[in-house]
Amino acid sequence: MPAEPPPAPAPSTPSAPHLSRRRLLGMAAAAPLAATGALALGAGTAHAADSAYVMGYFTESPDMLAADYGLHLAVSTDGLQWTPLNQNAPVATPTAGSGGLRDPFILRKQDGTFVVLATDLYGTDWTYVSQYIHVWDSTDLRTFTGYRRMKLHDMNTHSWAPEAFWDAGRGQYAVIYSAVNSSGHNVIMVNYTSDFVTAGSPQVFFDPGYDVIDGDMAVGVGGWNYLYFKKNSTLVGARSTSLDPGSFTEFSTAVSHGGTEAPTLVKSLTSSTTWYLWGDTWSPNGVFYAWQTSSLAAGTWTALDQKTYTQPLNSKHLTIHPITSAEYGNLIAKWGTPTWNRLKSYNYPDRYVRHSDYVGRIDAYAFDPYPDSQWKLVPGLADSSGVSFQSVNYPSRYLRHYNYALRLDANDGTSTFAADATFYRTAGLANSAWASFRSYNNPTRYIRHSNYLLRIDPISTSTEQQDATFYVGY
Repeated sequence: MPAEPPPAPAPSTPSAPHLSRRRLLGMAAAAPLAATGALALGAGTAHAADSAYVMGYFTESPDMLAADYGLHLAVSTDGLQWTPLNQNAPVATPTAGSGGLRDPFILRKQDGTFVVLATDLYGTDWTYVSQYIHVWDSTDLRTFTGYRRMKLHDMNTHSWAPEAFWDAGRGQYAVIYSAVNSSGHNVIMVNYTSDFVTAGSPQVFFDPGYDVIDGDMAVGVGGWNYLYFKKNSTLVGARSTSLDPGSFTEFSTAVSHGGTEAPTLVKSLTSSTTWYLWGDTWSPNGVFYAWQTSSLAAGTWTALDQKTYTQPLNSKHLTIHPITSAEYGNLIAKWGTPTWNRLKSYNYPDRYVRHSDYVGRIDAYAFDPYPDSQWKLVPGLADSSGVSFQSVNYPSRYLRHYNYALRLDANDGTSTFAADATFYRTAGLANSAWASFRSYNNPTRYIRHSNYLLRIDPISTSTEQQDATFYVGY
């Protein structure tokens, strides 16, 4: 987590062992759905009309209440704030092998359709060995057909975190993945395929002599091809002027935020020079961090403020791919948007509004029970032009103030309760693009956090304005 004042006591979140990964957000902080020209993208090809993004992921949470090893999807118009589809439930689930997936990857093929690849692994049994990966075909990411597993090798080792890119020189797709070599450490392997049904013989794609996993590619950028990977809990880049196995040389400055893995390179669709690098933290906590550069060739990165991006709830090891505005709209129409929201703190953007023991507070993401942070913003109980916060996991209860402190109480049907539980949404006091919430029956007071606890107070200072500002997202 970013450096903040020491957190208040919160429910314990035991960690779990973890290794492999995948891809995450792609980014462009610019006007939604602005058409751009074709761009070179990590492990994919952008089309002239690409103006939005789709993300694939699986879900876990600290106590594994959210563990779901199917393919989940989210969409975004800017690649920073994401809308989960299908109520954050899976849209496809493997039926062979382990019966679950990790590390999904989405690629638009040369014919304009999509292929989805994933690690064949249900849960966190790292002793499970599969020489196969899961594969689906899709014309539009609304239907998934031709489910199969593709065998990559006969070795007694895993096939983790598969990705693919088009190798024009070979006229085939390269499928790269993590596996243990004869020396006993993880390397990046490659197989070539024309149809994602059968694969050629495995080859070592990248072996610097030490343990590496989670390869992620950006092909054909200024005459270079880039490979980012996990090395000693950091994200590091290598590059080559060719796509030949064994041709990549490490060059970049390592970045990390604690133990970091699952590097994901994404080219902005609205900037000719901006790139983003995303990384996942270990364990089921699954917190993502992002870095930015204006020169991929420089190999240096600057951390993004967490205010600028929000990952889907419980998302792990994501893949991101550009899509058209029509595809974006079609995915929303097919799968629908969530019926709930989460509220992120402005000045503690790693923290979200939640209830714990019926007390309103902000706590650092991720936590369980995760539904404590899910709210239905319904018409105000005392004034329908206002808003009330209905708990998703305790639907008879609402956030209300009592002696100025916010707590989760059952609606007793009285006018006093309705007034205490009603707020007017306004432009954010610290940032007008965010939101603040003014009390209905104490109109000089706003919801704010103080020592991580929620209450209603008069607001005057800039610090108080930040305490009273929230991002309403998912």
